[in-house]
Amino acid sequence: MSSEQQRFPCVLAFDLGASSGRAFVGEIVPGSPGDSPGAGPGTTGVRKLNITEIYRFPNVPVQIGGHLHWDTPMLLREIKTGIRKAFQAGYRPESCAIDTWGVDFGLLDRNGELLGIPYHYRDRQTEGLVEEVSGLVGAERLFRESGLQFMPFNTLYQLYAMKKAGSPKLDLAETLLLTPDLLSYFLTGRRVCEFTMATTTGLFDPGRGTWNVSLMELLGIPGEMFIDPVSPGTVIGELTAEVCAELGVPPIKIIAAASHDTESAAAAVPADSPAFAYLVSGTWSLLGTQMAKPLLTPAVLERQFSNEGGVDGTYHLLKNIMGLWILQECKRKWEQDGEAYSFAELVQLAEQAEPLYALIDPDDLRFMNPADMPEEIRSYCRETGQSVPDSPGAFARCILESLALRYRQVLEQAEELTGSRFAGLHMVGGGIQNELLCRFTAEAIGRPVWAGPVEASAIGNLLVQLRAGGWLKDLQEGLALVKASFPLQVYEPGLEERQAAWAAAYERFERLGRSMKC
Repeated sequence: MSSEQQRFPCVLAFDLGASSGRAFVGEIVPGSPGDSPGAGPGTTGVRKLNITEIYRFPNVPVQIGGHLHWDTPMLLREIKTGIRKAFQAGYRPESCAIDTWGVDFGLLDRNGELLGIPYHYRDRQTEGLVEEVSGLVGAERLFRESGLQFMPFNTLYQLYAMKKAGSPKLDLAETLLLTPDLLSYFLTGRRVCEFTMATTTGLFDPGRGTWNVSLMELLGIPGEMFIDPVSPGTVIGELTAEVCAELGVPPIKIIAAASHDTESAAAAVPADSPAFAYLVSGTWSLLGTQMAKPLLTPAVLERQFSNEGGVDGTYHLLKNIMGLWILQECKRKWEQDGEAYSFAELVQLAEQAEPLYALIDPDDLRFMNPADMPEEIRSYCRETGQSVPDSPGAFARCILESLALRYRQVLEQAEELTGSRFAGLHMVGGGIQNELLCRFTAEAIGRPVWAGPVEASAIGNLLVQLRAGGWLKDLQEGLALVKASFPLQVYEPGLEERQAAWAAAYERFERLGRSMKC
């Protein structure tokens, strides 16, 4: 497409996940007459959002000595390549934004140089620190002043691990930048902290809407590193002259989207009701619902839900669930052992395997980062007195069915906490390409699953940029665009006998959780 042909607003989104990154161009275009009810010949239908993936690259962590790191220089190089490819393809994006996973960060010294290679959230340095910090601070205070589920990878625990290890980087650091803000800094030279990312750290107090300096002081974490957060849609700056010269492109604006990929995805959920539940499915699964303000009750602490910031000052009550990481790691181990399966093959084998044969709790921390995921599943099944999966298909079915049952459990907990009853579950993200998981989820929860869009994080990123550029008046107009552009796949619960089998399996699943806590 040449620049002469382009007539529509165009923006560029980078969506970085735990295993890959993608660059998408988004354009608002007129729909065909048939897209709008009652539109006759010569009329224009509703507008649509066209998205085009122009670049994809792997995101592989690096083990250096005893620590696991992100290859941050590689990520910067690939983002630059994506920007160049957009212009080479004839697009002229008006802006660009980056969304990534939460919690991880880089430290800059007083000269603006990166201090070391950022740690990966699965690095083992934080093992045992959830309990230690809770003992120092008190679990009730810690939750009340962070609003977060106690997960060992939260920024708070990473910084506390560095403090305990006597890391000199903390003494030299002038600024802490979370991953998307760090990458944007390398492109613009401007330092910002985006709101949705700030709320993933465990050091931002959602009740006060400020950084929790007193908690930082208690834990020995330097508070002067933290920048006041900016809202999604804030213009960070333009590509520096050096980056423009390197890539051979004109300066374009870099925008802080809802930079946490979960919140970008939530901004693209095409719900018809303001009270809806969603599941972002991928390496991680995140199940939640949008709220006007954080919910910081003892019941939320007991259930270990998080309050994470969203677009327009909203909060999302959600829970992290281990997700398809477990299947990915089984696949990786089998490949190491000389048995290579595609994900499509594993799903096909799972469909042929015996239903509800063995179950696991996906959120047992043994599944966080083991050397041998299949063996961890075997051990769990033995310890809980279950039959042990004996084939890749049986393993895959065990994982997918267990995830579906965990989704039911968390969905019902979210309803208890909010006093809402959700008609069904919106599933978005790459995991919905696994139709068997979507079908199992509908059967497990006994309600419809509305699946789509797949690229929700990138779409939410694009919507925030389009609104910042004045092409959308608000996100409701953006969601109308999503509904017109990306049809949903609906999965209904199974027949009565299937529902009875899933109900019995759910009772087993809940007993397993109770038995492992004893």
